[in-house]
Amino acid sequence: MRKIVALLLALVMVFALCACGQAAAPAQSTEAAPQENAAPAENAEPERPHFDKLTLEFVPSKDADVIIAGTANLPELVKAEMANLGYDIDEVDITVGTSYDATGEAMSAGSIDLGWLPGGTYALYSDDVDVILTATRNGLSNDSENPADWNGDANATQKNGPQVTFYRALIYATPSEYGKKLAEKVNNGEALTWEDLDGAKWAVQKTSSSAGYIYPTMWLMENFDGKKISDLSNVIPLDSGYGTAFSYAAAESVDVIVCYADGRNDYEASWMLPTDQQDETGKQGMGRTDSIWNELNVIGVTDGIYNDTVAISKASPYYTPEMVEALQNCFINIINTEEGKAIFDVYSHTGYAKAVDSDYDGARLALTVLADD
Repeated sequence: MRKIVALLLALVMVFALCACGQAAAPAQSTEAAPQENAAPAENAEPERPHFDKLTLEFVPSKDADVIIAGTANLPELVKAEMANLGYDIDEVDITVGTSYDATGEAMSAGSIDLGWLPGGTYALYSDDVDVILTATRNGLSNDSENPADWNGDANATQKNGPQVTFYRALIYATPSEYGKKLAEKVNNGEALTWEDLDGAKWAVQKTSSSAGYIYPTMWLMENFDGKKISDLSNVIPLDSGYGTAFSYAAAESVDVIVCYADGRNDYEASWMLPTDQQDETGKQGMGRTDSIWNELNVIGVTDGIYNDTVAISKASPYYTPEMVEALQNCFINIINTEEGKAIFDVYSHTGYAKAVDSDYDGARLALTVLADD
């Protein structure tokens, strides 16, 4: 009897062991399954942000061909620098707007991501665009508020001053017969009258141009009892930039033009070239026989204008705090290289500083002053 009981106990233990072994097997297999689909290691690199295209546009403050030629290497530099900062961009496209307003409108619509806008143009479109950088530039050897101090070969300005965040606009008398009369009065120390200026034929830029319209208007208002460019009897608005203004001046088609203070530096070589030749930057010769410093005389000097912006469209996919910071660092890094300095020399920009919208409150105030225009 004891033998039978012992045999039964042994059989029970065997069955129990077998049952335990069979139950353990699935547990082992279910533990192995998740290992095949394990989550990435915690130190794996996140996927880099990727963009198909970045669109850049410059306003036509220089000839479009000159800007396109001068910035030809910029797309590759931008792609390389953004890659260094952790962002991959397949294509960088550069265009030149047909006018200042055209670039502002394109940015407002979101068809252009970044634009190089003068302060006045930026202020006009700042509901839809946001400044990210302000240009710095070499100041000029001359910053006199007396227009006669700017005239003649002996006073030819050099771009060798300290870094500045502002520039001036100048009102120039051309070598036309009437322009020479205005220049003679100024160089003799005589004050111009409103009648003197109203008798001239003026060529000006679009109303959003700081140096080509806004600040020259403010100069008139300050010196001639609130009179504006819109009060002048004979004004030709130009849509195609300063190159056209200088060609009109050389052809004596107008008596007065307005431009940024170093404009004569930019057209010095082409001024005296034959009309069938081009200077090294591609500007067409204007056929004059005397220097631009002697023939294009300053008759008015405006207050300082806050430097140009690099602005971003608020409708752009790049308009995020992270991307704005990356783009700021990208262009600051590029302009701090020799190749970058050569590229942005087309705008006389020698550096960039991070900016905020309130920097341009003065330009916004200027637009308010000109609202009736």
